[in-house]
Amino acid sequence: MKNKIEQQDIVIPETLPLLPVRDVVVFPYMILPLFVGREKSIAAVEEALAGDRLIMLAAQREFAEEEPEVDDIHGVGTIALIMRMLKLPDGRVKILVQGLSRARITGFTEQESLFRANVERLEEPEVDSSLETEALMRTVRNQLTQAVNLGRDVSPEVMVVVENMEDPGSLADVIASNIGIKVAEAQEVLEILDPLQRLRRIKDILARELELLSMQADIQTQAKEEMGKSQREYFLREQLRAIQAELGDTDQRAQDVAELGEKLKKAGLPKEAREEAEKQLHRLEVMHVESAEYSMQRTYLEWLVELPWKKSTRDNLDLIKAAGVLDEDHYNLEKVKERILEFLAVRKLKKEMKGPILCFVGPPGVGKTSLGRSIARALGRKFMRISLGGMRDEAEIRGHRRTYIGALPGRIIQGIKQCGTNNPVFMLDEIDKIGADFRGDPSSALLEVLDPEQNNAFSDHYINLPFDLSNVMFIATANIMDPVPSALKDRMEVIRLSGYSAEEKLHIAERYLIPRQREANGLKENQARFSKNALLKLITEYTAEAGLRNLEREIGSICRKIARQFAEGRRKKPVTVTETAVARFLGAPRFLPEEERDKNEIGVVTGLAWTEVGGEVLLVEVNTMKGKGALTLTGHLGEVMKESAQAALSYARAHADELGIAPDYFETHDLHVHVPAGAIPKDGPSAGVTMVTAMISALTRKPVDKDVAMTGEITLRGKVLPIGGLKEKVLAAVRHHVKTVLVPARNEKDIDELPSHLRRKVRLVLVHNIEEVLEHALVDEA
Repeated sequence: MKNKIEQQDIVIPETLPLLPVRDVVVFPYMILPLFVGREKSIAAVEEALAGDRLIMLAAQREFAEEEPEVDDIHGVGTIALIMRMLKLPDGRVKILVQGLSRARITGFTEQESLFRANVERLEEPEVDSSLETEALMRTVRNQLTQAVNLGRDVSPEVMVVVENMEDPGSLADVIASNIGIKVAEAQEVLEILDPLQRLRRIKDILARELELLSMQADIQTQAKEEMGKSQREYFLREQLRAIQAELGDTDQRAQDVAELGEKLKKAGLPKEAREEAEKQLHRLEVMHVESAEYSMQRTYLEWLVELPWKKSTRDNLDLIKAAGVLDEDHYNLEKVKERILEFLAVRKLKKEMKGPILCFVGPPGVGKTSLGRSIARALGRKFMRISLGGMRDEAEIRGHRRTYIGALPGRIIQGIKQCGTNNPVFMLDEIDKIGADFRGDPSSALLEVLDPEQNNAFSDHYINLPFDLSNVMFIATANIMDPVPSALKDRMEVIRLSGYSAEEKLHIAERYLIPRQREANGLKENQARFSKNALLKLITEYTAEAGLRNLEREIGSICRKIARQFAEGRRKKPVTVTETAVARFLGAPRFLPEEERDKNEIGVVTGLAWTEVGGEVLLVEVNTMKGKGALTLTGHLGEVMKESAQAALSYARAHADELGIAPDYFETHDLHVHVPAGAIPKDGPSAGVTMVTAMISALTRKPVDKDVAMTGEITLRGKVLPIGGLKEKVLAAVRHHVKTVLVPARNEKDIDELPSHLRRKVRLVLVHNIEEVLEHALVDEA
C-alpha cells in the first residue's frame, strides 16, 4: 500500500502529452516496455521527458489505424511515468513506463504535431473489508491458479504478488494485465471504477477462460490417446509380423506381394509395363497394410497382371465355314458378309495385320448389333459390346487418373480385361448418340482408339502404359452419320444397311424370328405355325418400320397367347396362325395402307422421302387463287424444303412462255404449297422435283399421273441432282403400290444395288432434267 500512497502523492498536471497505444491497455501499477514509431507519438514522448516525465496512455479503438484522429482514441486511459527511454537505430524509440492512475480525457489542446490532452484523474471509491470482499478475492485467486495449472502462461512472480495483494481493485488490475485478454475486454475492465465490480468482471472472464482451457486440454488428451493407440497398434502388428516370420508364417502383405509376383511372371507383360509393375510391387512391399494407398496400389497391380497383354484367340480361317455361320445368322446383307470374308482371306495370307474398323449405318432394327455378334462367332473371337448412347464423360473412354479415389480404367480397357483376349470383336453401339459437356468430349477420346496408326499404343489414364489395340476388330453402329464428327468418321469404313422389303421380312421371320420366339415362349415347333398370308398381314398392317423389332414383338405376342392356351389346357392341337386369326390375336390393324389415289389430279404429286426409320411417301399439293403473287408454304416444312419451293417457283416463272403460262399470271395469282401430316417436321432437298411438278401442274392445269412417284433435288436451271436413301424410297413406293418411280440419272449406280425382286415390282425411270420429269408425270386428262 506504501507504493500506492506514494504514487497518489504525485501531482498530476491538467494537461499532458498523449500517446495512443495500439495492441495493449496499460493498467495502474503495471510496468512494461513500449515501442514508439509514429512522429506524433515520438513528439509526445519527448515533451514528457522534457517536463515531469508524465504521459497519458490511451488505447486506439482500431488496431490497424496508422494515423488516429481524436475520435479513434478511447476516452479513459492511464497516466504513466516514463522510467527510461532508448533510441533505436531504425528511428523508433523504446520506453519503459509505469502506470500510475486511471484518468479521463476531457478535451484536446493540440492535435497537429502531437496529441496534448486535458486529463481528469479518476479516483476509486473506498472498499470496506468484509467477508464478501475476501471471498471474492479468494475465488479469483483460485481461478487464476486453476488457469495456470491448465496451461495459461503467468509468471511465478506475478502469482506471488497476487497471493499477497489485499486491495480488490489492484488485484483485478494485476490479473487483467497478465492473463492476455483481448484489448476490448481490457479496456472495459479499465473503465470500471468500482473495485468490487471490476473484480467480479475479472471473475467472469476467468470462468470463461477456464472453460476454454479445460476444453482445449480434453482435445489434446484425446488426440494423444488416438496417437498412442495408433502407435501401439503399429508396434503390436510389427511384433506379430516378427513372430509370424519366426514361425515360418507370412502376413497378408507378404502373401499379396508373393501372389502378385507370381502373376507378374506369368502375365507376359511388355518390357515397359513389366518394369513399371516391378517398381510398383516394390513400393507395395514397404507399405503398411492399413494405409489407404495400399489398397489403391494393389488394385492397380491386379489390373496390370490381369490384362491380356499377350493372350489372343486363334482366328477361324476357314472361309467356307465362316460364310456358313454368317448366312446362318443373317439373311441377305451381302456387302457386310463379303467385307468380313475379305478380312479373313487377307488374314489367312498375312499373319500380321491390323484389325479393321467398320461402322454399320442404318435404321433401327435392321440387325447391326446382332451382326457384330455373328461376326465374332464366324471369326472364332470373343465379343464385347458397350453402348455409347448418352455418354458425356471422356473418362468413360480413357479412364481416371490413379490419384482419384475410386479410379478405374475406361470402358475400352475394362472390356478387353473382361474378354480375356487382346483381339476381340469390340462393338461400339450408338456412336451417333455420344454427347459432350464440361467433363470432356468422348468422341474426341475415341479418335485414338479408332485410328489404326495410333491404337497400337493406346494409353489409358489409369493404366498409364501403352496397350496394343491394333488386333481388336472395332465395329461401330449408328442410325445416321450426321452427328458423328468428321475426324471420327474419317477413321471408319462406313457400311450402310438398308431397310428390308416385305419379301425380305417374310424370309427373315420364317427363318429366324418365329423359331426364336417359339423357343423364348416355351412352344415346340409343331405347336405354333404361321401362314405366309398371316406374316404378310403382320408386316403390312401391324408394323411400319424399316427394321424388324416390332415384327418380332408382334410374333412374340401371338406366341404368348398360344402358350397361355396350352398352359391352361384349353388347347391341345397345334395352332396355325392364319390371316383371319391375326386380328383375333392382336385386335384391329394398327396401320391401314395409304388410300390409293383413284384418279389423276391437278397439283397433287407423290413424292418419296427418307427418314431415320426408313422410306416414306410424301404428297405435295399446290393450289392457285386470285391474289398478288404471294407464295404460302404449310405443313411444318424445314428451311431446305422452303428453299426448294422458292427454287421451283423461280423455275416456273423463268419458263412461263415455254410452259404456256400467261405473262401476268404470277402478278394476279397466289400459290399455296401444302404437304399433309402437318404435325410432322419435314426437311431435305430431295422434294425439289416434286415441288416443281406440283407447281407446274397447278399453273398449267394439267393433271399428274397418280401411278408416278418421284425424288430428286433441282437447280434453277432445271437439272435433277442425285439423292440418297434410294432403296428406302423405292421400298416406300412399293408399299404404296406405285408403278413408276422417277429417279435422278446420276443415281443409276444405286439402282444396280437394289434387290432384283424390288426392280421387278416397280419401273425405274432415269431423268436428267425437269423437262423429262414433266414428260413422264403430266397427262392430258384427269
